[in-house]
Amino acid sequence: MSRQPVRRSPPRRPGAPKRRKASLGDRLIAKLPISHDTLRRAVTWSMLGLGGAVAIAAATWLGLPGMVGDAIAEGAGRAGLRVEQVDITGLKRMDRETVYAIALENQTAQRPLLAVDLEAVRKRLLAYGWIADAYVSRRFPDRLLIHIVEREPAAIWQNEGQLTLIDATGTLLDPVDPNHMPAGLPLMIGPGAAQQEDGYQKLLAAAPALRPRVKAATWVGNRRWDLTFDTGETLLLPQDGAAQALVKFAEMDGAKPLLGKGWVRFDMRDPTKLVARKPGPESSRADADAGENGGGTTSEMRVARVGDV
Repeated sequence: MSRQPVRRSPPRRPGAPKRRKASLGDRLIAKLPISHDTLRRAVTWSMLGLGGAVAIAAATWLGLPGMVGDAIAEGAGRAGLRVEQVDITGLKRMDRETVYAIALENQTAQRPLLAVDLEAVRKRLLAYGWIADAYVSRRFPDRLLIHIVEREPAAIWQNEGQLTLIDATGTLLDPVDPNHMPAGLPLMIGPGAAQQEDGYQKLLAAAPALRPRVKAATWVGNRRWDLTFDTGETLLLPQDGAAQALVKFAEMDGAKPLLGKGWVRFDMRDPTKLVARKPGPESSRADADAGENGGGTTSEMRVARVGDV
């Protein structure tokens, strides 16, 4: 019976390093779509940026002179932590260059990233009419991130011949070119009308059937509304109980159409009755609101209790 020869491993050379099995972390890093050197640099910059931010915060908390924080930021900037790119998101109507100029105060990039006062940048952005909110942050080693929440246009305000786009709070957004009026937005007329936008929207919400027919609204005497419809008529509402009067008018128009029937104005300043007027030759009777809207005359005046028209 023959014997099988015993195989022996070749002797390890003196000083040769042992092969180490790759760890789970090494295997995961190897699968990343970036090189090991790039990942190492990113980690280095992040740690340097975090350390610099902590140092500046500590100097501020201890009440040390501002030059200490500036020196730290400049040192980090020389090491490579400078603003190379500004990423802006959330824009719908605003110009990107405007946001960029506000954020960096028209200064060029290459500023030390740690020297950028994030809260100061946010406050400057919030002072601009279109911006309702803003979020500002750093991304090491070289990016400034800005996310904008824009205001939504709600109406066009006309005052002393000037047209201005406003939002639901009455904040002024942008001038409006009369030759390029935005479609679908109501026109609000008169001094102080912009500050009444919220109340105006609640007024229209009380009579949704009439909302799409309202072409313009005039804030009269800083106390009440005149509504102008797409058929040309004007409805004078009372100072108190305007919503109830508008609802009643909508009910009457629904039961027996009033709009588009040749009337020029409806007066409900007295909530207990409706005065309907048609155009005609001048007469001696002036409107009760002559001091607000100027005198007006008609050939026919129909007065009835509310509900009887």
